[in-house]
Amino acid sequence: MDLTDRKKKILRAIIENYIQTAEPVGSKTIAASMGLEISSATIRNEMADLEILGLLEKPHTSAGRIPSSKGYRLYVNELMEERLLSLQETERINHALQMKMRELDRVMDQVGEVVAQLTHYPAFTLASGDAQVTVRRFDLLMVERNAFIAVLLTDRNSVHNRLIRLPTDLSDTELQMLNTLLNASFTGLTLTEITPELMRVAAHAAGEAYGLISLVVSFAMEVLEEAEHRSVHTTGITRLLEHPEYHSLERAQSLMAYLAEGNDPTRYPIAKNAPVNIVIGPENVAEALKDSSVVMATYDMENGMKGIIGVLGPTRMDYAGLTARLSYFAQRLGSLFRQELGEEPGSEDKT
Repeated sequence: MDLTDRKKKILRAIIENYIQTAEPVGSKTIAASMGLEISSATIRNEMADLEILGLLEKPHTSAGRIPSSKGYRLYVNELMEERLLSLQETERINHALQMKMRELDRVMDQVGEVVAQLTHYPAFTLASGDAQVTVRRFDLLMVERNAFIAVLLTDRNSVHNRLIRLPTDLSDTELQMLNTLLNASFTGLTLTEITPELMRVAAHAAGEAYGLISLVVSFAMEVLEEAEHRSVHTTGITRLLEHPEYHSLERAQSLMAYLAEGNDPTRYPIAKNAPVNIVIGPENVAEALKDSSVVMATYDMENGMKGIIGVLGPTRMDYAGLTARLSYFAQRLGSLFRQELGEEPGSEDKT
């Protein structure tokens, strides 16, 4: 059976009506929306064919039809028209992104909250990539004669500090020597490049203060290890309850529990090398997501990193609207991250 242009037009009308109403769509509704172009009888016949093709489904309690996952996929791939954001929407997104990109984790949380508010779906964000994190600069600041603060700036422009107390006094000269040695020997190195042999050479160069090298470098290694552990930031989980599909607490509970249980990136679909990825219903690997769809937008950051921002909800999603919003969001985020990550180290505030 051929999928004619008329069938495609009817399928698109059914899907877009169902997205708006969450109610099964009947032939009279489609006939009214299409004017006098096609009769209700003709539409009923075409809807029956679309059901045979697996593009529509008929709920037991209704004479109308609803889209199947296969129908949504055809809509996304062939029938969905590009949606342009209104001036009000772009201004709202731009206003929400007027933030300083300092701590990556904090920014990811903030971005997720804004996306959840704009889309009314749970949002998730993460940063991924093959590039590893390095320390860009060390600063050791004297607090007392037996205590100093170790401050380090990573190449991702995140700043970390730790108060280190000593059993004996330390002079300003010794602290400055340690600061110079750390910046000469341990900057620009990934976690795996900080080897025991390098530690031995640096400890020997530090002389009597060799123990302090180990303390500061151990702190740096903790920071690098944590920074290289990619995690998902999920926000707006309760937004699911705003949609008719999840008015049943039993259905909502399993999905909400899945979203709340962990922040492992492997629990979410893998974003392919495309600006926007849409994963519909059974296309999801995770069993808990089989009745849900995921829309993700990717953007380049810097240093080999890629950012991913997405939303999750019922298969009855406004794919065109979400694609437009997330695409614009990703475009602006990529631009902002690149600006911030390109700043000179000297411009950082180490407070």
